[in-house]
Amino acid sequence: MRRIKIAYIGGGSKEWAHVFMNDLAFVEGFSGEIALYDIDLEAAKRNQKIGNFINKDLNTKTKWSYQVYERLDDALLDADFVAISILPATFDEMRSDVHEPETYAIYQTVGDTTGPGGVLRSMRTVPLYEEFARKIKAICPDAWVLNFTNPMNLCVKTLYDVFPEIKAVGCCHEVFHTQNFLCKVLAEETGIKATRKDISTDVSGINHFTWISQASYKNLDLLNLLDNFMLKYGESGYNERGEVYDFLDNPFRYANLVKMDLYRRYGVLGAAGDRHLVEFMAPDWYLRDSETIKKFKFARTSVDERIKKREKRLEELEKISSGEEKPAVKASDEEAVAMIKALLGFGTLVTNVNLPNLGQMPGYPRGAIVETNAVFSNDRVVPVIAKELPKPVKSMLLTHIYNLETLYEGIKKRDLKLIFSAFLHDPLCAKLSFKEAEILFKKMVENTRAYLEPYYDLKTFLSK
Repeated sequence: MRRIKIAYIGGGSKEWAHVFMNDLAFVEGFSGEIALYDIDLEAAKRNQKIGNFINKDLNTKTKWSYQVYERLDDALLDADFVAISILPATFDEMRSDVHEPETYAIYQTVGDTTGPGGVLRSMRTVPLYEEFARKIKAICPDAWVLNFTNPMNLCVKTLYDVFPEIKAVGCCHEVFHTQNFLCKVLAEETGIKATRKDISTDVSGINHFTWISQASYKNLDLLNLLDNFMLKYGESGYNERGEVYDFLDNPFRYANLVKMDLYRRYGVLGAAGDRHLVEFMAPDWYLRDSETIKKFKFARTSVDERIKKREKRLEELEKISSGEEKPAVKASDEEAVAMIKALLGFGTLVTNVNLPNLGQMPGYPRGAIVETNAVFSNDRVVPVIAKELPKPVKSMLLTHIYNLETLYEGIKKRDLKLIFSAFLHDPLCAKLSFKEAEILFKKMVENTRAYLEPYYDLKTFLSK
């Protein structure tokens, strides 16, 4: 049994950590230590207790040692892998990110990647990742780093910019949902039942604005099935869970009407949830008003809903950590542990990840963070060259890629004028005048200044 150490930054996580711990409990061939580090020490200790309860479950195959560290340096020492899953700031800051733009009829569904909310979240997150990268470089430079935090693009960009030799990938499960959707299309149109691991997809784009240009099950072209499928479900919608919607009662779900509409227009399939895809488009396409949102059957996830979900989750975790309830111990469909397994030499894995563009997306800026398939095997990750996307899609992607590059440069230099330029040129802000954009940006900065002030000269900027 091979022994490894996994340092978990954000080890008090209330959601992702438990998926990760469960999946680790079902792996075979290696075990070791999970080093939990979190600025919320008590949350890390709670996860340590839950991890120990998972170890006691009779169905698990591997036991792990869960250790809590008060210092990041100690958690990283001798780490073979580093997982990063953090919430930059609190739900109060997220409330401003998501809801302050509504003053100008700018509606966001998630607000953690692009749009005005994505800009402010990036401003808070990048400085933290600069420190993570410096620590990893100094303490465990050979470790593989798996990032799960949004904004994914700039988190991975920061890691590679500060530490160019870092071995890091950005992991996102949005493409998995679209692959599951294609499996439902296959079943509906042919009667063939398959899982997403049975199909092959060509993936390219940027995180949460990713596209599938080719999909097949054996020799069957899955995209060719979509036209007939959409004759049946192009109005009612069809979720990858197999649910047909009359209305949405869950703010985290969607009916895939947006991705079907995009396929109808461009001939390639948006490979993220509709809630993410709409934020990358012109604001009046899908987010014009409540009637448009209702028509396309996706939901805007309010911060109040997130708080409600968190409070319910905290109650569950307290009961589990106290022993009042048993944890639900089962393996997920996520692939973080499968990535680790392949990197350790236990087989090969092909999956979508975020990496610097080294040519896997020809015609896009070199070094920009892009999302494509990559091959994981024995301490190596090799990106797969993606199929060319239609020119209109490429144009939309390039707009966002160049704006992300501008935003990153502004944050790196702590240049608020340059950051504002990226804010102004985000497609969701297209309806704003220059003055309105400036007022909104300054208001959002002011709302979250407690988390920005350590890094930016806000006093000078806000006084102008």
